[in-house]
Amino acid sequence: MTELNASHPCTCRSCDMDVAAGLRRQDKDGTLCENCVLDTARHAPAWAANEMPYVSLAEALAAALDAREHETGLHSKRVACHTMVLAKRFSDDAITLRQVYWGALLHDIGKIGTPDAILLKQGPLTPEEWKIMQQHPEIGRQILAGVPHLAQAAEIVLCHEERFDGSGYPQGLAGEAIPLWARLFAVIDTLDAMTSDRFYRKGQSFDNAKAEIRRMSGTQFDPVAVAAFLTEEPTLRKMVALKCADVPPQAEMLPSEKSLPISLQR
Repeated sequence: MTELNASHPCTCRSCDMDVAAGLRRQDKDGTLCENCVLDTARHAPAWAANEMPYVSLAEALAAALDAREHETGLHSKRVACHTMVLAKRFSDDAITLRQVYWGALLHDIGKIGTPDAILLKQGPLTPEEWKIMQQHPEIGRQILAGVPHLAQAAEIVLCHEERFDGSGYPQGLAGEAIPLWARLFAVIDTLDAMTSDRFYRKGQSFDNAKAEIRRMSGTQFDPVAVAAFLTEEPTLRKMVALKCADVPPQAEMLPSEKSLPISLQR
């Protein structure tokens, strides 16, 4: 697939929207928006017809959260689909896989409660501001706690910032105390962060991201999750290559991010 000029509307049969610039790819059947690229990959769970309105609403909410934080394209839907590639190695239970998808899709829903002055701050966070930032997984869990059928997804949301060595937040969980699905998500989230363009830098290659993930195995990442990532490398490499990302060069890198490894940049 190759990038298209933003003046071309999406022409795939499942979508007639005129989507934003930089979120299209050309294939043999015409122009595809990023949403349709992900849908046609069929890595998301199989949804019943009566579930689709809820799926569409949740995906729209996730896209709105991404836009607020200046994420590239459909970051949340992308990491949800990519996480499913790993999750399917550990479960074929349809209900469980739906929970994993919801949890990965809505991982940052708690940032609704993070003030813009902190979330979008162009400078280092103060200790007090960092404490507020670290509340977003718990806020996300509380939001989903009101939806009984998303209990497992809520645990993924709560634990998605934990690190295998116990240095993450909000609870400082380590090892297998972190839900498996959150450990899988952590690898995918870093893969997407490293290989996505930002307005202050170009995305790195898959190979660079792979090297970083392998280097952090046993510290930031569960070795089991890293092994699954390496096994699924051909599929994930193809999915990363097809992502639709084109961020205009209109701002400098946030000062608060310049000193951080890409895998840890917020």
